[in-house]
Amino acid sequence: MIETRTLPTRYVTHPGEIKTSSGKTLRTDEMIINMGPQHPSTHGVLRLEVVLDGEIVVDVIPHIGYLHRCFEKHAEHMTNYQQVIPYCDRMDYLASMNNDWGYALAVERLMKIEVPPRVEYIRVIMAELQRIASHLIAIGTYGIDMGAFTPFLWCFRDRERILDLFEMTCGARLLYNYIWVGGLSHDLPPGFVEKAKDFCAYFKPNIKELNDVLSYNEIFVKRTANVGVLPADVAINYACSGPTLRASGVNFDLRRDEPYGVYDKFEWDVIVGKGEMGTVGDCWDRYMVRVWEMEQSVRIIEQALAQLPEGNVQAAIPKRIRPDAGEIYVRTESPRGELGFYIVSDGSGTPYRIKARSPAFVNLSVLPEISRGCMLADLVAIVGSIDIVLGEVDR
Repeated sequence: MIETRTLPTRYVTHPGEIKTSSGKTLRTDEMIINMGPQHPSTHGVLRLEVVLDGEIVVDVIPHIGYLHRCFEKHAEHMTNYQQVIPYCDRMDYLASMNNDWGYALAVERLMKIEVPPRVEYIRVIMAELQRIASHLIAIGTYGIDMGAFTPFLWCFRDRERILDLFEMTCGARLLYNYIWVGGLSHDLPPGFVEKAKDFCAYFKPNIKELNDVLSYNEIFVKRTANVGVLPADVAINYACSGPTLRASGVNFDLRRDEPYGVYDKFEWDVIVGKGEMGTVGDCWDRYMVRVWEMEQSVRIIEQALAQLPEGNVQAAIPKRIRPDAGEIYVRTESPRGELGFYIVSDGSGTPYRIKARSPAFVNLSVLPEISRGCMLADLVAIVGSIDIVLGEVDR
């Protein structure tokens, strides 16, 4: 929980002022407390060093690295490119399908591989199911952060249905290793299409039910509207992406603006914040963009299922993947924003360098900017609205 910290004497400068570990001058009527690294509202192993004047946040400094998993060094020491995929699963472990697709797409473009049409459609279906599952966790846990318990149970109930679809496809419910370089590990199982259609029909009315109970609940709105406002120019300057950026009114989505897969074959809308309950870019907008995005994901899934072609699910690629010497950067739209993979090949069968651009890490960097002047209780709302996954932040 929240703990106070006694400052070492070396930070004392002269009576009335002290220096913090980050070099900030601190008045003696202010204090520093730690939220985390094991605090129920930080959504992972994150420590927030909070400078307080009473209950007003003067500054907040995120401290990361508690969950460092050495993804990039692991990737560079694999014996081939395909072995990197299980490590992609474990970065943003709530959006493993999206991670795998981003990496596979980067290697495929580096090698100029074209995957069969059926693969492209299945990848879109899996990615959008994963987006819904990820947003359900963001929404459910955000509700419980604000004191609403029932929507948390509803969100996890509906997410279980998506995990059932993943399990019948690849045998796993969290880390899938399903999207491979050149295609998929195997085709969809019998009955998948029918069960996915059933899920879409079941889930659409539940979004309205969620809005009735949580989204437009008066207490929830007062806790989130006009709190943690992120102006569009600040979001752009901090390189925010995904729902965090779009909630500030910036109409940008890689699925539409830099199409990959077969997203350009579907009818769907990019959701942006409108300030319906407060100011554009506040916590309520960041929450609500995810709710509306789930509706759009259902639209995409239904169209992809209807258009799903027959065919092979693996491209004709060499048994040992060996790209020519070169480099590439590919970015995709994960549930948290722009997930990018920068790959350098030296012509061998092992990646020379892999760099992952984490949207959660970049979005977290804006936290101090939108938290100064808020109440300590509002800091909980702001952190939850950014929807970070520390496995990706500390990749």
